[in-house]
Amino acid sequence: MISHTIVICMGSSCFSRGNQENLLEIKTFLKDNGLEDQVLLKGSRCEGECLKGPNVTVDGRLFNGVKKEDILSILEETLLGGAKP
Repeated sequence: MISHTIVICMGSSCFSRGNQENLLEIKTFLKDNGLEDQVLLKGSRCEGECLKGPNVTVDGRLFNGVKKEDILSILEETLLGGAKP
């Protein structure tokens, strides 16, 4: 059952500035935490915040300037309630 939604901006600006790596980190996190069936992961062409990218939205909450080293803490906070695996 889907209980969370992650939208990752795949627009050229966000993708080239880090969302390519963020996508891989998200997929690994979901697999490692057994969340693949509970999280809908989808891409968007643009989140309308190009200057603040790379952008990732989790359950309607937009995160700007997401770096590879930030994504795990964002996922832990939003998907696991702050609990570290």
